[in-house]
Amino acid sequence: MPDLQVEGVVKAYGAGTSVLDGLALTVPGGALAAVLGPSGCGKTTLLRVIAGFLKADAGTVTLAGRLLGGPGVHLPPERRRIGIVPQEGALFPHLSVARNIAFGLRDLDRAGKRARVAEMLDLVGLPGYGDRMPHELSGGQQQRVALARALAPRPHLVLLDEPFSALDSGLRGAVRAEVRAVLRESDATGLLVTHDQQEALSTADLVAVLRDGRVAQCATPQDLYQRPADPWLASFVGDAVLVPGTVDKHTATTALGRVALTAAPEGLRDGLVLLRPEQLRLVEPQAEDAEGTVTEVRFFGHDAMVAVAVNGLDGTVDIRIPGTLPVSPGQRVGVRVTGEATLHPHSA
Repeated sequence: MPDLQVEGVVKAYGAGTSVLDGLALTVPGGALAAVLGPSGCGKTTLLRVIAGFLKADAGTVTLAGRLLGGPGVHLPPERRRIGIVPQEGALFPHLSVARNIAFGLRDLDRAGKRARVAEMLDLVGLPGYGDRMPHELSGGQQQRVALARALAPRPHLVLLDEPFSALDSGLRGAVRAEVRAVLRESDATGLLVTHDQQEALSTADLVAVLRDGRVAQCATPQDLYQRPADPWLASFVGDAVLVPGTVDKHTATTALGRVALTAAPEGLRDGLVLLRPEQLRLVEPQAEDAEGTVTEVRFFGHDAMVAVAVNGLDGTVDIRIPGTLPVSPGQRVGVRVTGEATLHPHSA
């Protein structure tokens, strides 16, 4: 299965600051990687460079050991063996579902196209839909047809450009799961561009977070969430609790008590201890626990986020609790830490 390798890619528009500034990214064959980042960080530019719609100013793009773009080389999009699933599907409205899927099958005869279209419709769970027109499909069905169209020519890579953004929240999760299953079954390598942190963490094998035109960290969703490289990344990929701490071997002393550390940077004696809100527990106040006062409760149904002003800390800390746990503003509570934390320099 083909790897995607992006090395040292630079792209600037006009004389302004580079949108991509020496970006490097490797996606193993058969994996689905998500590219995540704030607006303006270069996500869409990266996708367009990989697809061949834009020529990089420097660096290389290699797919399955084949140089697609680099010094003196710029293969056009149609020669890159890359499928694209754009936002909102972008099906041809005047073509049937079958003709949409067959659009890129230029090297097959009529019987071969019919067989491949039928195979793709089975793969995406839409057998018998070939004669329908795009306007007769639901949003989720249109996205599945767009995926079938991208996969039909057997590309080495599928690029998904925020493909679920137009779907309502109730449908989005189901379509994401369906698309993920289809990509796995087809052994396709995928690159998902998204601004949705939860979508990236729940869907991808790898998540690359872009910042200032570079990959700030690329890791599995679990590693990225549990061991982010710095506080900015911690806050960007989830809710973060950052408290000052003083290091003693493998623990840190904080206003929340002593906290076990996964690791501490060499020579760092104090810094910011990173915890996630679900690592904090509300308990009856006891001598060995931190104490505080509930200032706010945000209820989400399945869970709730409770803000607590902890004695000895400026501001509040967020604690995630089950939605059935009764708690209210003004209540005095104890706060207990569970699990391990990571430590980061104050200046990070």
